[in-house]
This record gives sequence, structure tokens and C-alpha cells, in this order.
Amino acid sequence: MKIKEIKLENFKRFTNLSISNIPNYTKLVLMTGVNGSGKSCIFDAFEVSSLMKENEGFALADNKEYYSKDKTVSSKIIIKFINDETISLTNESGGGIEIIEKSNIFYGRSSLRQVPQLTKIVSKRHINFEKDSDRPRLYIDRDERFENDIDKISKTFLKEVYTLKGITVDELANKYISKINQGFKRIFGENEATSLSLISIIPSLEGNPPEIKFKKGSSEIHYNLLSSGEKEIFNLLLNLFSRSELYQDSVYFIDELDLHLNTNLQYTLLKEIIDNWIPDNCQLWTASHSFGFIDYAREAENAVILDFNEKNYDLPQIISPSIKTSLDIFEVAIPKETIFKLFANKKLILCENLNDKFYNLLNLENVVFVGVKDCRSIFLAIRKETKFYGLRDRDFFTDNEKQKIEKKYPYYRILDYYCFENYIYHPENIEQLNLIGYNKEEYLNEIIKQKNERIDYIFTDIKLSRNNYEELKEEKIKDIDISSIIIALKSNSLADFYKFFSMKDKFNKEYLQKWNIQIEQLIKTNWFKDKINEIIKILP
Repeated sequence: MKIKEIKLENFKRFTNLSISNIPNYTKLVLMTGVNGSGKSCIFDAFEVSSLMKENEGFALADNKEYYSKDKTVSSKIIIKFINDETISLTNESGGGIEIIEKSNIFYGRSSLRQVPQLTKIVSKRHINFEKDSDRPRLYIDRDERFENDIDKISKTFLKEVYTLKGITVDELANKYISKINQGFKRIFGENEATSLSLISIIPSLEGNPPEIKFKKGSSEIHYNLLSSGEKEIFNLLLNLFSRSELYQDSVYFIDELDLHLNTNLQYTLLKEIIDNWIPDNCQLWTASHSFGFIDYAREAENAVILDFNEKNYDLPQIISPSIKTSLDIFEVAIPKETIFKLFANKKLILCENLNDKFYNLLNLENVVFVGVKDCRSIFLAIRKETKFYGLRDRDFFTDNEKQKIEKKYPYYRILDYYCFENYIYHPENIEQLNLIGYNKEEYLNEIIKQKNERIDYIFTDIKLSRNNYEELKEEKIKDIDISSIIIALKSNSLADFYKFFSMKDKFNKEYLQKWNIQIEQLIKTNWFKDKINEIIKILP
């Protein structure tokens, strides 16, 4: 199950909230925002929805004081999934209730799940794991499922010892321990001196609490002596290991996955859970304001970020996935002023999209690149601030316009070629790789051929593209004569046409496929580094 839309009316923090435009492929939904911005209220809506099928009643009506923002007005929850199924709940008099005839649609964990030490004896209360009957009744209640997970795994293990044939106890124990240890390695790293590994899980026996032991380096460590972050990670993995088989087509929601974790562990934990513990047809919703989580969600193709920050929820609000290349998505974790302080002695250069990843691999002295939404965002930013610089693609700027813009805005630079890709796929840059069978003249002729095949399409694209350039709205730098661009594109001289021919989306790179060239190779050449350095050196 994957959610595509949510609508909440008079529910908790929200008067009227809509969350929309979540792509069908989304496996991770990361909600960001300051404390009190309403992120956990979304989990309350999931919790109410998950209670419906079991109770055949209505949790909204049962806990109106907790769920309804205005007690005199009805509350509504509408959740739409990518298969067009819908959950619709209301506590208004005579209101209809629409639920899905399917079990285990949601599985949630609150942030109140930490178990500092093992004390609990085996519960005498019967727990129905299929119905998640040991979950908290409200999302603000303490989550005590961890030690029940230990009990469940222990019982399952003992059952298999006596029922499975042809498998030794050691092999069976490894089955239960190896998956968690593999996860530990991917999260903590391969270094045995610092990485954690699970040795044994002994259930509560003879009135004693469970006993769980780990190894780090040459030391054997009891669960009670682990750090809070290590306990948090083990708690999560054990819970998913013991229960995920019951939730193979579900929406998982886990609040504050990043509790007690440093930035690097935040990133690797979230990656591990998405890659190896959440089934592909499921979706994970989590809330955080940690840098590591935001950084992972920014890079992951199957992740979206919902920004709950700085919104007046007494008024109707619509939230859609944020542009992940925008610098603003990091501000909830690291305010911009802090970023400026961290890089006080460096040139902080805003660039387009995810190009910062590649520019930064150049390791230019005292320079840090930051990717933002688009060229418009870069230009508007440097007009307001003189604390950072801007570097944008050339696109269809004439030589005259480029010169005027850079003169008026000395902290702003425009690439000499159409885009970043024009540099990395330049014939001279490819030549630097010393590829067997590469012929520069032959490659240049292929570029010219493709340029001439697409030239009419490029001509029609020029005016449409230029209409969106924020810089050209400044009358003093506007140059409406585009004849120089037309003339350059008609030329078969690389020095003329290459400035305006996009190697990103107008050149079919099938010609280069036989060499299997990676971008990381292309940005490490002296030619590429020198070209970018030439641009950076003239910044004030």
C-alpha cells in the first residue's frame, strides 16, 4: 500500500490540511519541520485509521478531546492510496465511514519506544501479533513492544527447533542472528572494533528478564550497557524482523527514527531500513529534522520530502513534495546563518540541481558548492545576499548578455558553454581519458551531425526558454537580438555552436556507450578542473 493523498479537517493541529502529489513510486516520505509543526499529527491520523477495522467503532468519536481541534465541529480523515482505494472517516452525526476490507494496512511506532534496560518477565497476557494488539492505544502512550518482540522470536525459534528437520540448532540460530548482524555492518560499518554484532538472545527464564549479548571488538556487551543509539537501532531492527512478515503490503510510520544517532548513523540507518527492511510495495513515513535523514531523502530517487515548517495551520494549507535540490530543505536541520559560519573562510557557490556533488569532487581550494532548485533560485539568492556566489548554466544567453550580467552582478557567473554536461562531454575532455579507439575528429563530427539534425527544434526552443530567464527581466541587461545565437548554431565550428547546443538533452550519448564512461571519470581530468577553475578564479 502506498499513499498518494491525505486530507485532514479539524484534526489535531490542522484546520484543513491537504497533502497531495506524492508520486506512485514513493517508498519514503520524510516530513520535516520544527517541533510543534504538526508532523506527528499525521501519525495520529494513521493510528486512528489502523484502529478502525479491529474496533468496528470510531476512535475519533471515542477520543474527541484528543483528536478534534474544535470540539464543536466534526473531524474528518481522508486517505487515498495509489490503487485508488480510500479510507474516509468522520465523527459528525450520521457521517459515513469508508474503510478498506484489508488487514494490516498500517504499522506504526511512536518515539516513546526506548527500553533502557531489560526488566520485563514474559507477559502472561495473550498478544495477538496479527492484530498488533500490544500497540499503544494512543500515539502519545509508551510503546512496549520491544520485549514482546524478544518473546515472539524466542518462541518461534523454539518451535522451529522441534519442527524443522535437517537443520541444526546452530544453523537455525544463525538464521535469526545473521540478518540483524548484516544490517549492523551496513549501518555501523565493517570495522570490527567499532561495529556491533549480536551474539545471543536468551528469553526470560525462571523469573529472570531476557538476556541479550553483543560483541564489539574483543568485548562482550550486555544489552543494558549499549549506548542509547545502539539500543535504538537494535530495537528497530528486531521489531521489523519479528513483525514485517505480517505487513507485506502496508504503510509503515515510525516517528523520530533518528533518536540518539549522529549524522552518519542517521543516513546509514534510514538507507538500511528502506533498502532491506521495508518491502518494495510498502511505504515508510517518518518525521525528522536531522541532517542525515534530509541528506538521504534528497539523494534517494524513491523518496519525497514534505516541509511542514512555518505554516499557519489555523488556515487551509496544501503541502506537496519539496524541490529536493533547494538549499531551503536543510534549513530545519542547519540554519543558513550556521552554514555561513561553518564556511566563513570559503567561497560558498550556489549551483544548479545536483551538480554540487560533482563540483565538490574537484576539491578546489577554499570553495564549497551547494546545489539549489534551479537557475532562477540562484539568481534571486545572489541578488539578496552577498554571503555566497552563484554559478548557473549558460543556456541561451548571448555573449553580450553574459558580459553585462556578470558585470552588474560580480558574485554571479555564467558557464561559457550551454550546461555542465557540455564540459564533461567536450571532445577535449573525453580525449583526456585516453580511451582505446577514441577518435576526437570522429566524435566531433558525430556532435555536429546530431546538432544539424535537431537544429530546427533548437531554434523553436530558444525564445520559449529565454522567456523564463529572470536575468532578462532586468531591462538594463536585456538584449532582444538573438541573431548571434542563430548564426552560431548554424556554424559547424565547435567554438561557435557548442556554447548553445545542449549536451545534456540534445545529444544522444549512444556513441559513447561502448566505453562505459562514468561522470566521476570525466570530472577528474585536468582539462575539466582547469576550465572550472578559470571561472572560479575571477570571482571577487
